[in-house]
Amino acid sequence: PIDRLIAVMARLRDAEGGCPWDLAQNFATVAPYTIEEAYEVADAIDRDDMAGLEEELGDLLFQVVFHARMGEEIGKFDFNSVAEAIVAKMLRRHPHIFAQTGDIGVSAVNDNWESIKAEERARREPEDGVTRSVLDGVARNLPALLRAEKLQQRASRVGFDWGAPEPILDKIAEEIAELGAELQIADKARMQDELGDVLFAVVNLARHLEIDAEVALRGTNAKFERRFKFIEQMLLNEGKTPSTSSLEEMDALWRKAKNAEK
Repeated sequence: PIDRLIAVMARLRDAEGGCPWDLAQNFATVAPYTIEEAYEVADAIDRDDMAGLEEELGDLLFQVVFHARMGEEIGKFDFNSVAEAIVAKMLRRHPHIFAQTGDIGVSAVNDNWESIKAEERARREPEDGVTRSVLDGVARNLPALLRAEKLQQRASRVGFDWGAPEPILDKIAEEIAELGAELQIADKARMQDELGDVLFAVVNLARHLEIDAEVALRGTNAKFERRFKFIEQMLLNEGKTPSTSSLEEMDALWRKAKNAEK
């Protein structure tokens, strides 16, 4: 089946009779679709939709094949080299399995994984003589909350971290106070900067509490959606809509929805 998929992709990108849309794409234009498909995989998992997950994984695999085909066209890599590279990486990063180094626990596996990744980064030559940073390699296009967490994790490895979650609460309060001060000045750029500091500190707290900030926020998004739809339904039962209702009416229904979930 994978050979057939690769052949389909080659046909779509065939300069003679291929699909005009597929032929017009490049790595940059396809990248947003790749990100979107990854999120749709995560969404199917969240909904425990196995049939949907199967379909979304296929869509994501197609993205890999698409990029591999474009790489092959410019002579940089192809699907086989991509697969070979990830096989080599997994063998290298699992010496406890493939090198027969003995049984180790989950914590040791994680430490070993990070150590091997650090060695791989150290072997790469820095470009243009730029000093290598422990923060190098954290993808810039990651969701902001996830990237904040990964940057904090990297800094933590060299001791730049809070020792406990409690002081981070004080830091969050400090950042909120600074944001409040900027509200009085009403400089949007400065407010944006302070709001970013608040969010970064909140992610730091989540990390110390061993809570995934992305998962936590998705849960709150779902909760907001659920409660707001309750408001809409209750208003509809009375022949109203949110736009024809007061904030007080909607707030009362919000509290009702909240109490119903307790």
